[in-house]
Amino acid sequence: MGKRMFRSPVVRAGLACAVVVAMLALYWFQPWKLFTDTYVDDALPDVATTSAAPTPATPTPTPAITTPAPTASASTPAGNEILTVGEFVTHEHQTTGSAEMHRLADGRHQLVIRDLNTSNGPDLRVWLTDQPVLRGTAGWRVFDDGKWVELARLKGNKGNQVYELPASVDPRDFRSVSIWCKRFAVSFGAADLKDA
Repeated sequence: MGKRMFRSPVVRAGLACAVVVAMLALYWFQPWKLFTDTYVDDALPDVATTSAAPTPATPTPTPAITTPAPTASASTPAGNEILTVGEFVTHEHQTTGSAEMHRLADGRHQLVIRDLNTSNGPDLRVWLTDQPVLRGTAGWRVFDDGKWVELARLKGNKGNQVYELPASVDPRDFRSVSIWCKRFAVSFGAADLKDA
């Protein structure tokens, strides 16, 4: 009786359909990522720190002719500098770490994420957005409401990472960064970028 039941075309079609649905659900949700972590340790850009020069104990004689030191133009910094900073807040998944927007000495911009700790998940991306960071569930889905740019897939859910901004992207147009799950249109966590 049992063997005859599995020979039925209706039963076989039902089993095949159940297998297909299960495979699609596994692909879509990728539940194994809840139990795996990807660590990243990118080399972070050096940032020049300004410190007061010590005052000499005795005055030094002034030369008769002095040559003024060259000055850096306003558009190109003398060294790498941090423009904006922010701390991640939790949205859909527990998220901690910080984000910094860097302008490099050569004029390029990079987003630096330090000490990121969030859940792994399907289809995670790094977005710059013009939306404010709202705490709690109110902030989960706001980042695709306005202007946003996708920098890349998230390299890993833990560690230090650096993302290059395309030359066409002006960082002044954006005020926040989100770890965005593109598949489910939800933020895992986000950081409000404030002037450094």
